Amino acid sequence: MVRDPVLTPRSAEILHSIVETYIQTGQPVASRTVSKRTKMGLSPASIRNVMADLSEEGYLEQPHTSAGRIPTQKAFRFYVQSLAVRRLKASEIERLRAELQAVDSIEGRAERSSHMLTELTGNVGIAATIPAASQTLHQVELLALADGRILMIVVTRDGVVREKIVSLEERLGQQELDSIRNYLNWNFSGWVLEEARRELARRLEQESALYDAILRRLALLRSKGLLDFELAPSIYLEGTANLIGRDLDLTREKMRELLRALEEKKRVLEILDRFLEKPSGQVEVQVGLEAAHPSMKALSLIGLKVMLPGGLSAKIAVLGPMRMNYERVISAVSHVGDAFRSLPV
Repeated sequence: MVRDPVLTPRSAEILHSIVETYIQTGQPVASRTVSKRTKMGLSPASIRNVMADLSEEGYLEQPHTSAGRIPTQKAFRFYVQSLAVRRLKASEIERLRAELQAVDSIEGRAERSSHMLTELTGNVGIAATIPAASQTLHQVELLALADGRILMIVVTRDGVVREKIVSLEERLGQQELDSIRNYLNWNFSGWVLEEARRELARRLEQESALYDAILRRLALLRSKGLLDFELAPSIYLEGTANLIGRDLDLTREKMRELLRALEEKKRVLEILDRFLEKPSGQVEVQVGLEAAHPSMKALSLIGLKVMLPGGLSAKIAVLGPMRMNYERVISAVSHVGDAFRSLPV
C-alpha cells in the first residue's frame, strides 16, 4: 500500500487553518484568509502554492475555478488526529455526573447520556447498552396494579432493569405477590437467568408443586413470561432534527432516506459496531459514513465504548455533519463516557 507523503510543518499548519476556517464559515477558504489567520508571515501567493500542493495530494478541492478551497474527508481525518481532549469546566463535569447519578438504571443513564450529548454538541446524541451474554439475576419485584394487572420487574446484576405488565384471569393480591417475590429472590438471586429458568421449570413440574400455593401462583406468572426477557441491546437516539438544514448536500429525498435510516435501531447499532472498535474509553472519530449508507457520506461519528461491571457494555457517540466542532464533540463524548463509567452499577 502506498503511504501518503508526510506533510511539512508549514503545509500542516496551513491545512489546519483551512479546516478550522471552513468549520466556522462553511465557505470555500481563500489564500488571503489563511494569510491573515496564520502567524507564519507568508504571502497569499506563497500560501496559494501550498494549497495547490495540498489539492494535488487530495486534501483540498476547489468547487469553482475562482473560488477558494474546501477540505476533503482526507483533510478532516488529518485534522482530527491533531486534536487533544479539551477539558470541560469543572462545573460542567460535575453537572454531567449529577445528572447521570440521579438515574437508577443503566438504561436510564444511557437515555440521559444521549440527551446530554445532544445538548452539549447540537448534533445527534446516541447511546446503546449491550447486555452480557450470560446475565445474573439480582432481584425480582412484583406490583399489583388496577384492573388485576401485575407489573413484573426483573433486575440483573449488570444493572439492567426489565419491566413487563401482564393480566391474569386469577386476581392476585399484593401480599401474595410479595410471597412469590420473596421466594424467587431467596432461591434464585445470584443465579444465571437461563439456569434459574431451568430450575424453576423443574420445580414446577414436580407433583408437590400442585399442593404449594406459592408455586401454583408462580406458575401463572411464569406462563406470562416472568424471567423470559430477551438479551437485546437498548438504543437511545436524540436530536435527528438537528441534521435538517445542515450543509449535507442532500436532496429532499436523500434527507428522508437518512432520517428513515436513523429510525432503524438495528442499523444504528450496526453503525456503532462497525466504527467503534477501539478498547474501552478510547475516543474514535470516523469521517464520512458512506460505507454504512450512501446518504451518510457527509456525516462523521465520534464515540467510544464503555465497559461496566457484570459484563454489560455501552457505546456512546455523536453523529453530525462533517463540518462540526470536533474539539467540542470529542471533549463531550470523552467526559460523558467518563461520567457513565465512574458511577456504581
